[in-house]
Amino acid sequence: MVVVRFADDTVVGFQYESDAKQFQKELIERLSKFGLELHPDKTRLIEFGRFAAENRKKRGEEKPETFTFLGFTHICGKTRKNGKFIILRHTIKKRMHAKIKEIKDELKKRMHDPIQEVGRWLKAVVIGHYRYFGVPGNCEAMGDFRCLISQRWMHSLRRRGQKGLLTWDQMRKLIDRWLPLPKICHKGLLI
Repeated sequence: MVVVRFADDTVVGFQYESDAKQFQKELIERLSKFGLELHPDKTRLIEFGRFAAENRKKRGEEKPETFTFLGFTHICGKTRKNGKFIILRHTIKKRMHAKIKEIKDELKKRMHDPIQEVGRWLKAVVIGHYRYFGVPGNCEAMGDFRCLISQRWMHSLRRRGQKGLLTWDQMRKLIDRWLPLPKICHKGLLI
């Protein structure tokens, strides 16, 4: 049995389906003694792991299910090099778009602040994003985040005044100076 817990969110992994079903039954009974219950939309048993894809294929079913936990969608995958099982973690798109909207709103408030000040703030935001979401296999989503931030910043700068249109060449210099490239900050999971 493997347990990963953060605050009130928990993922529990079992080798055998029977163990998982028994655990779920006993957990429901235990929680009911205290007047608590599991959220029906957030609690489910899924086949996940090294043999999930094979087993589901033999039964004529689709790819293994995914699950979301701590801002990531967890996916059964294989390495390119040798085809070994790996858990792929990608940023939840809904969460990333909510963060982009939040930054867009903040850029509106900071529209007339000096470019260096806004650049320093955006750099801190992007680095913070990379430090949380910087896991192996998530580089593309981090690159998308940087690109979307760049577009929102350019839009904000273009709306500042009537001194002439900001070109992409000028904007690239700002992006290269203030928005770092994606960086993997965490090691992969041990399987």
